[in-house]
Amino acid sequence: MNLVVLVKQVPETTNIKINPETNTLIREGVSSIVNPFDMYALEQALKIQDEHGGKVTCISMGPPHAEAALREMLAVGANEAILLSDKAFAGSDTLATSYTLAKAIMKLDKFDLIICGKQAIDGDTAQVGPGVAEHLDIPHITYVNKVEEITNNQIRVHRMTEEGYDVILSSLPALITVVKEIGEPRMPSIKGTLRARKTKIPMWTAKDIEANERMLGLSGSPTQVIRIFSPEARSGGEIIQGESASEMADNLLTRLMASHII
Repeated sequence: MNLVVLVKQVPETTNIKINPETNTLIREGVSSIVNPFDMYALEQALKIQDEHGGKVTCISMGPPHAEAALREMLAVGANEAILLSDKAFAGSDTLATSYTLAKAIMKLDKFDLIICGKQAIDGDTAQVGPGVAEHLDIPHITYVNKVEEITNNQIRVHRMTEEGYDVILSSLPALITVVKEIGEPRMPSIKGTLRARKTKIPMWTAKDIEANERMLGLSGSPTQVIRIFSPEARSGGEIIQGESASEMADNLLTRLMASHII
């Protein structure tokens, strides 16, 4: 099987800067790490590869120094990695990002299954995976916590819900997003780390993936940040004391009545 893992890279530190003109994150010069949920996506891809064979390709979008995170994926077991890097990609929202990733996947010879983490920890929107599937016009299943079976160009998975899980059967190619219950990620091996250091990671630009530049970056992003501000500082709250729950409730009621709140 030809498996594709989409890798988001998130800032390693919370001390990040904002471009005052575009209100977007300044990622240049900021060290990044692999989005933790995407490590679970790689683990699931490697499990499928162990059972069915094939190749695991990791694709990420970011500045040139972001290839360090892709080398981490290679060290864990991915066969190859591709970095999408171009100034035209800067400032992309989830729609522009999903379009860019989809165009890169179209450039691959073949793919059977795309796997993503359920969401990125910096944005928490969970929109890019489904967006890629829509651009590729393939089915997608979110919040997958178990891949039950892959046979006859079909995949059967468990999709986590608040009440339990749904069992869903889908045709391939397809895209799934996985949760951490899918399985604990494996650690990089010494052999894998040495191979990752030597592996050349191709860097694709907007021209390489034949993308429409009007659909990239800020021009292709309908989501616009109007204003960024820090919330006002608040003083600490009042602790209501009491020997029991009923006594604390009485004390709270007395406090509220004295403050003329009730």
